[in-house]
Amino acid sequence: MKHKTSHRRPTRKLLTCALASCLMLSAPAFAQSSNATLRGVVSGAGAGTEVTATNVQTGSTRTTQTAANGSYSLVGLPPGTYTVRSGGSEQTVTLSVASTSTLNLSAGGAAPTPRGEATNLDTVVVTAPVLKDVKTSEVGTTVSLRQIEQLPQATRNFLEFADTVPGMAFEMDAQGHTSLRGGATNSSSGNLYIDGVGQKSYVKSGGIAGQSDTQGNPFSQLAIGEYKVITSNYKAEYGQISGAAVTAVTRSGTNNFEGEAFYRFTNQSMREKTASESAPGRDKSDSQTKEYGAAFGGPIIKDKMHFFVAYEAKENVVPRTVTPGSAAANWVQYLPSNVQSVFGPVSQPFDEDLYFAKIDWDIGENDRVELSAQVRDETQVDDIGNQRAADHGRDFINKDTRSTLRWMHYANAWTNELIATTENSKYNPNPMSIGNGIKYIVVDQVRPDSEETIVETGPSSGFDAQDKKQKGWSISDNLTFNSFRWHGDHTIKVGASYKAIKLSSVDALAVNPQFSYNVTPDGVADVPFKVNFTSPFNVPGQTASVVSHAKQYGFFIQDDWAVNDKLILNIGVRWDYEKNPAYTNFVTSQDFVAALYGDDPDIAGVQPWANRLAASGIDPADYISTGHNRKDFKDAWAPRLGFSYDLNADEQHVIHGGAGRSYDRNLFEQMSLEVSKAALSPVEVDFINPDTGQCYRPNNGRPCVAWDPIYLNGPDALAGIPVTTGSKELFMLRNDFKTPYSDQFSVGMSNQLGDWLTDVTVQHVMSHDGLVYTLINRFPDGSFFQNGGQPWGEPVPGYANTILGSNGIETRNTSLLVSAEKPYTKASGWGLSIAYTQTHARHNRSLNEIYAFDKATIEQYPFIKSDAAPRHRLVAAGSIDGFWGITFGAKIVLETPEARNNISCWGQQNPDGSTCTPVGFWVPGTGKFLIGGDIWGYRTVDFQATKEFKFGDRFALTARLNLLNAFDFKNYSSFNYDSFGSNGVYDPQISVNKYGDIRYVPRTLTFELGLKF
Repeated sequence: MKHKTSHRRPTRKLLTCALASCLMLSAPAFAQSSNATLRGVVSGAGAGTEVTATNVQTGSTRTTQTAANGSYSLVGLPPGTYTVRSGGSEQTVTLSVASTSTLNLSAGGAAPTPRGEATNLDTVVVTAPVLKDVKTSEVGTTVSLRQIEQLPQATRNFLEFADTVPGMAFEMDAQGHTSLRGGATNSSSGNLYIDGVGQKSYVKSGGIAGQSDTQGNPFSQLAIGEYKVITSNYKAEYGQISGAAVTAVTRSGTNNFEGEAFYRFTNQSMREKTASESAPGRDKSDSQTKEYGAAFGGPIIKDKMHFFVAYEAKENVVPRTVTPGSAAANWVQYLPSNVQSVFGPVSQPFDEDLYFAKIDWDIGENDRVELSAQVRDETQVDDIGNQRAADHGRDFINKDTRSTLRWMHYANAWTNELIATTENSKYNPNPMSIGNGIKYIVVDQVRPDSEETIVETGPSSGFDAQDKKQKGWSISDNLTFNSFRWHGDHTIKVGASYKAIKLSSVDALAVNPQFSYNVTPDGVADVPFKVNFTSPFNVPGQTASVVSHAKQYGFFIQDDWAVNDKLILNIGVRWDYEKNPAYTNFVTSQDFVAALYGDDPDIAGVQPWANRLAASGIDPADYISTGHNRKDFKDAWAPRLGFSYDLNADEQHVIHGGAGRSYDRNLFEQMSLEVSKAALSPVEVDFINPDTGQCYRPNNGRPCVAWDPIYLNGPDALAGIPVTTGSKELFMLRNDFKTPYSDQFSVGMSNQLGDWLTDVTVQHVMSHDGLVYTLINRFPDGSFFQNGGQPWGEPVPGYANTILGSNGIETRNTSLLVSAEKPYTKASGWGLSIAYTQTHARHNRSLNEIYAFDKATIEQYPFIKSDAAPRHRLVAAGSIDGFWGITFGAKIVLETPEARNNISCWGQQNPDGSTCTPVGFWVPGTGKFLIGGDIWGYRTVDFQATKEFKFGDRFALTARLNLLNAFDFKNYSSFNYDSFGSNGVYDPQISVNKYGDIRYVPRTLTFELGLKF
């Protein structure tokens, strides 16, 4: 095997040491209940009749009393299997995570067995159908433990199974990075709740803390019992979210000592080539997926106290290939031989350790205490491949530690849940070494005014040195009343929360200048034509390291009103408020204010420079902070209303719908740029060509000096260039900055058709007030375009550029969500789910793009096709009991091509003076499936086969094979934008880069061994 790089991973902590200390570590955020509610009517019962639910596996018991009409409600039940008794009636049923289920009993004897999926309790032999939560306004689906265990999987990230829910997409890119997205929103808009506690990332993108730019899993899959995915119309208890909500429940110990372990492996000999490896003359890169772990739980005091611990690890190597840019490939031959040798296969190692520990204690029938802790520890090499050589990547450290203490108190008429948490999360990439980076570029020889990168070598830039953290604690209390009756039964939940969180962000370091050399048929130029580097500047109020001691407050009230046996109304409102001192206490540099309102040097004595902004309707005073004229956003009131109507009061045909508003939050790393950017700014200096005496791009407004070899001595030598003093870059936020939110509407109908539960829902989501940064630069007459060009050389005097931050990014999405599920039962031996999503989405800025420098203001951007979701997406997944006791599973995913967004030119002249326009366009399909032409943009068919070998009553060995992407579909994600037309005629010509990056994996075989006892 070929090894281009070598990396020694840190010594792995011993599991026993970690589990012994993990209860002292830290965790999450605002709370939402993952518990279940069981309600119904005991026919023939009078007021005060006892209803008792006993957890079959833990012995935990909860009791309530019926009302005068025989109705009852048991609130705050941990998901699991319960025997429910009242009078002479008894039923054993299974309750799912975050569900409200109905079970009607008879006081005079046995009630009919509910329909539903039977749950296998192994050593406990009972009939335990799963009660479905169908009388709900939420648009959501539960992912069961059986689906997690029996469907094929590439990552052991439990969120991968959310792919089977309409409107959701779990994606893996060419570097192995994974993300989960709902609808046409970006991944940062979602939130994951584990045991009711949010895992929100406040600093970095990704939605979940620690889930940005990583191959890792947010939580141990061994420790997950099941989870629910809600794509819209969640109840008021869900906060800090505007996309999809995932609420998961962890496993607990039972009255039996039980454990399991697994080992999973594949490498390059068990897979096909990636697309980039398929190019002529290329070999496979080394690759590996090695995952292993163990879990153990049992009683401390039978029926009272239990424990559960889990550990999982990854030791992965992702294959990458260093290739020249497609337009510059013919210039590789002119590079020195030592540079040519960097092309070819390379690998990215990744290591992860996940720990989880939990103790639960039922002190009596009225009190339950849970204490849990989780640790995530990752190291990886990242960002190599394509035009980045093996030494031009990042060493990446990612850590997340969390702890939760929960106290549940149960009374007959009310339940209280008190939760205290801590969290400590760190995102810390750095260049792999210190020194000068070298970029080999083809200038102007492929297209006029173009720079085509051949390869980047040596230490990567100072922007790869970042340190983003969030650390704090929270407390929340949720009080639920289940005894109010007025025109029906009311379950009223009231909650309040407080969090103190320290947010910190370092966006870059002043290291590793990047020198660009032109490559021609004569070879590499002797001197660079430019250098890009980060340089410190002394600007009052600016600091490269930004810290904010933020405080977050939340309040909600929710009424689940069962008007009668057919109609349920869900009425709630939520309010969130965050104090961010880094924003409110910031003071704009007075030197900048003086320059802004000072004499315009291009038309001296006529106007202040600030008057250039009048034509765009911008008042600079709206962005100048005195430290006293800003207030945090207080209007985040989020009303939510939903309904479900059971046509025949038998849960067979239910109409549901709702409308609501949900506020997310602004990422701290983006807001902190106002405080940090002028202290450490990106600088470009061009050099005079000694052969021509001319500067590179003489009219681009960049400083231009004669080359001096002393500039190779590092950032200090470059910062000493006199012309760089005006190169600092300043960011400014509006003084009335708002929090992004979404308005959600849905209407649909679920139907029980024999064994199948189907649902058809139309969902409309409008997202507003996303953060956007635009350019303050203007020409002296106030215009943003002259001769088709932007005013890059017309900044506020003394500054390279000034960037204005405001609210303005919007998305509009209408989706048709169709699902059909036949749950697995032992009797039938098979289960299947089908999810189809049709999406029509438009937005005014590309997904995950906050910079908008191509128009004067965000209001001038057109709404174009969204690049966040395909038009059609179909997922089918299921399992079946086969011959010889083998369980087979399969999953099929089909997507039409996603749209792409670009700023494109085709010889047009727009009314604002620009010659290029933001456009959304479909890329070509890359393959067919069974019938038809090349209409699909993403296709994969995965299989798995599992055989269990039992040894006595307590031990079982499992062997499993996963065949991923069985037909080796190449899901291309790199495209060439050959042309967008000419002479004012829009005619996009897009082609597939068949040697570029792909999504997911090539055909891969993995094997797994497991032990259960």
